[in-house]
Amino acid sequence: MLKLIATDMDGTFLKDDMTYNEAQFALLYQQLQLRGIRFVIASGNQYAQLKSFFKDYPDMLYLAENGAYCRDANQVYVQQTFTPASVHAILQQLRAIADLQLIVCGVKGAYALTSMPAEHVATMRHYYHQLTLVPDFATVDDAILKFSISCPPAKTTAIVNSLRTALTGLGEPTSSGHGDIDIIQPGMNKAAGLKALGQQLGIDLTEMAAFGDGGNDLEMLREVGQGIAMANATPAVRAVADQITTSNQQQGVLTAMAAMLND
Repeated sequence: MLKLIATDMDGTFLKDDMTYNEAQFALLYQQLQLRGIRFVIASGNQYAQLKSFFKDYPDMLYLAENGAYCRDANQVYVQQTFTPASVHAILQQLRAIADLQLIVCGVKGAYALTSMPAEHVATMRHYYHQLTLVPDFATVDDAILKFSISCPPAKTTAIVNSLRTALTGLGEPTSSGHGDIDIIQPGMNKAAGLKALGQQLGIDLTEMAAFGDGGNDLEMLREVGQGIAMANATPAVRAVADQITTSNQQQGVLTAMAAMLND
């Protein structure tokens, strides 16, 4: 029996212009509530940014930072952070790689260096609504959830492979493509976050459905009861999915949800 639906945001729930069919979603969300089905936004993005899309839904559940931080407006359900020693070691490895722009993501906000190009800072503020510029990451007083890297798109795969070796035991690089790489805690991904959330809500992974399009959705789609890939998903994501819906531009998540609720 379906008890929870989780969806990625960029390239999945959102259209390319960062909007969604709000009227259609409002009707579907009402039906979910009537049936007692929980709805979760499962994204690599920051909690503050994610909730800006759902101002009319104060009870919305957010699984942010690739599964490391899950909360609603009133309660934190999951909070998995790096040890200070791991943060220091990871930053040392990242400093050795050229052409990277780095954001360190914490519970209280995200942090970038004052040396980051102003144009890139402006772009990142669309994704990090709480972004503070610091002279050195050593000055950050926060529990760290994730590291977010921007790199030249053509170098993404090579950098991920390099980091997979360099960060063994410290962090796991995962990419949604297009020059974006997240470094998450070993064993912590959207599937692990959903499992931890489910344990608190009394919902098993087999009772969940999930939507995704990129590499950081692989575990989630593999491990839930019904994994649904977008038509625009990467080949690897489509390969592990139980079902493929239409693209994010065609609002495939809403289409598939409507079909689920009409079964």
